[in-house]
Amino acid sequence: MPKYKCVLAYDGAEFAGYQVQPEKRTIQSEFEAVLEQMHKGTMIKVTASGRTDSGVHAKGQVIHFDSPLTFPTENWVKAFSALLPNDIVVLEVDIVPDDFHARFHTTGKEYRYIIDRSKLRDPFKRNYAYHFPYYLDELKMQEAINDLIGTHDFTSFCSAKTEVVDKVRTIQEIDIEENGCYMIFRFVGEGFLYNMVRILVGTLLDVGSGKIAPGDIIGILDKKDRSFAGKTAPAQGLYLWKVFYK
Repeated sequence: MPKYKCVLAYDGAEFAGYQVQPEKRTIQSEFEAVLEQMHKGTMIKVTASGRTDSGVHAKGQVIHFDSPLTFPTENWVKAFSALLPNDIVVLEVDIVPDDFHARFHTTGKEYRYIIDRSKLRDPFKRNYAYHFPYYLDELKMQEAINDLIGTHDFTSFCSAKTEVVDKVRTIQEIDIEENGCYMIFRFVGEGFLYNMVRILVGTLLDVGSGKIAPGDIIGILDKKDRSFAGKTAPAQGLYLWKVFYK
């Protein structure tokens, strides 16, 4: 039976996250409903590279599923385009080896977080960027970034609800780009903990605002205590941008 890998993009504004939840609209439930329709009532389970929370978007989420259907991959794309709701799109479909796993075979991920720096709130951007019109010292933020790159125990930078025991992660790149009224944070790493990117953004905004000194980052890492880092930035600014495989 062929195994298919799909790259998805979705607008997370109207979803309760990626993973199936009772009586809630999720990306997984919508996708599996379409697969069930295509397979004439047979349930086809999908596996993703990871979950995204309510309100979080994706430009390059990856899933896999097994199916007895063998039509060309371009026909899969056309079928998904016709059947999926307008806030989910399948960008590409590939046939992959039987042992491929969308989650366990990832070698890294790229997330981006978008800040709207406009003086006035734009109601049409409210679901896609975090409005933050206050002064930010980018030099101090960059100084803090230098201490976050590398391999660290990120206990202080993940949700206290995180059930994962090993909180050591490696961040390879963090950079900040200015694009008109937008400030875009880019994070590339081998893996990220629950709410880790949003807490990193919230902490960097506190550094830029002068609430946290850049030199405090190492101490916050050493504390291994969520209460010492900044606030969790809102979900609407976060995008799962790309998932890496060998």
